[in-house]
Amino acid sequence: MTVVIRESKETQIRLAITAGTGVATVSTGDVFLDHMLVAFARYAGVDLDVQATGDMRHHLIEDVAITLGQAVAAFAPAGCARYGERTVPMDDALVQVVLDIGGRPYYEGKLPSNLYEHFLRSFADNAKATLHVRVIRGFDKHHIIEAAIKGLGFALREALVETGAVFSTKGSVRLEIRDS
Repeated sequence: MTVVIRESKETQIRLAITAGTGVATVSTGDVFLDHMLVAFARYAGVDLDVQATGDMRHHLIEDVAITLGQAVAAFAPAGCARYGERTVPMDDALVQVVLDIGGRPYYEGKLPSNLYEHFLRSFADNAKATLHVRVIRGFDKHHIIEAAIKGLGFALREALVETGAVFSTKGSVRLEIRDS
């Protein structure tokens, strides 16, 4: 289990992630965010416990994404597949998500909601992941965002598969930082 606690003047968040079956206990005070986190856990195949409060919706959504990204970065095993990809249909929406949890943060994508585009960017930055989200078609914002979050879950499930091998031409990178 990986637990990340984030507390600031704007938000208070406790997030726990563990290998599991996709069970989520989520309470953020934002019904849509709760729905997206439950969907993420379900499709990623991880158990998620999120307790969060915030002074405003933007801060809450951003900080939950930061915390989730940090948790995923710490949770991912060294010998995992690293890459995942999924295209998800949801009624009118069709969204492709491609993920690399190899330590290089980058986000490319455009969603019809600045808040959830920012959610995905904050997640990618803090998970140290490359994340591409392509909306192929769709007009309902809810469906597009939900397809993107489900796609992220599916892609993460694939990326987290333990292979025992390090998928990098660099091999493992050891970093030591000392305070002098």
